Amino acid sequence: MLRTLESLGSLSGKRVVVRCDLNVPLKDGTITDDGRVRASLPTLNALINQGARVVVISHLGRPKGSPDSQYSLAPVAQRLSELLGSPVTFATDTVGQAAADAVANLKDGQIALLENLRFNVGETSKDDNERNEFAAQLAEFGDAFVSDGFGVVHRKQASVYELPQLLPSAAGTLIEAELTVLDQLTENPQRPYSVVLGGSKVSDKLGVIEHLLPRVDSLLIGGGMLFTFLAAQGHKVGSSLLESDQIDTVTRYLADARERGVEIILPTDVVVASSFSADAEHEVRPVESIEDTPFGADGLGLDIGPETSQLFSQRIAASKTVFWNGPMGVFELSPFAAGTKAIADALTRVDGLSVVGGGDSAAAVRALGFDDDQFGHISTGGGASLEFLEGKKLPGLEVLGWQQ
Repeated sequence: MLRTLESLGSLSGKRVVVRCDLNVPLKDGTITDDGRVRASLPTLNALINQGARVVVISHLGRPKGSPDSQYSLAPVAQRLSELLGSPVTFATDTVGQAAADAVANLKDGQIALLENLRFNVGETSKDDNERNEFAAQLAEFGDAFVSDGFGVVHRKQASVYELPQLLPSAAGTLIEAELTVLDQLTENPQRPYSVVLGGSKVSDKLGVIEHLLPRVDSLLIGGGMLFTFLAAQGHKVGSSLLESDQIDTVTRYLADARERGVEIILPTDVVVASSFSADAEHEVRPVESIEDTPFGADGLGLDIGPETSQLFSQRIAASKTVFWNGPMGVFELSPFAAGTKAIADALTRVDGLSVVGGGDSAAAVRALGFDDDQFGHISTGGGASLEFLEGKKLPGLEVLGWQQ
């Protein structure tokens, strides 16, 4: 049974270490999408309102175990302060003197953010002892621990797995909300239930396809991974992204789906470009004739076509439960964003539960001008969501009492 905030009792005057996932995209030191910061607010406000002394910890990016200014959480401290409407003390180290001073100076209802956890090699170390040692140093800053970074619960890292074993620990409201939604997707979804998968690689989605096939009514495939499916059907795909080593697996999924009566819906047309750039020449082609353009076998598919967008949108709008993970095309380049935009738009019209499955999909809907509240739920954890839906054990949840 998942331990929640209530299990910790009164936290007034207590130091509470909170593991958030504040791994936001930065450009020239400016946050380009603050969705994860906003997602952490309900738990932080709940603790502040109780009079706890809140110590927030997080990672950002992939520094190599030592300080690197481009991955500093300083811009996040500033944004967190703006969103909370109260000052956030920022410690320029993680377990050093600045962190110790920041924690020691906290008063009831105040908050401090420590510098990037991954500036310390102990956070992601493969060595259990190194992780334990770092977790023990973090534990000195708290009387209790709250895990609220859903995007990292699939990782066996010091702040996710070892730290909650050293202090009274519980899940925050974000993790609770994520689990409620993901449970609906796996246990008792309202039907029709459609899953939309995109992104570049089939290999990233094999487990989730395998686990969801017996549970869904239809599976819609877009993104770079669609070309491996088309190749499995005997189509030529030019220079499009193709994982030849997965063709046999995909063929098996297509056969398995037929046996189960699950519809795998593949694109009927794609946008084929001369090269991977925003100003590349491009044209819409049926999937049977991807190489029949002026670009020949050098042409590459960079988005689903308008006919497919309409087909997918109709299926999504007719569903009662929809889970979407992965863009339909290279949405960062405007000529190849229409497919992703069409899917996002269709999700806003679902009469039921619509879930945007974190990662690139969450970034895409915001970049394309949609608001979070237009969807039933936007997950903060792409990889964690997928591993949950694959039925994998997630170490960061198991230490909080969760059993799937």
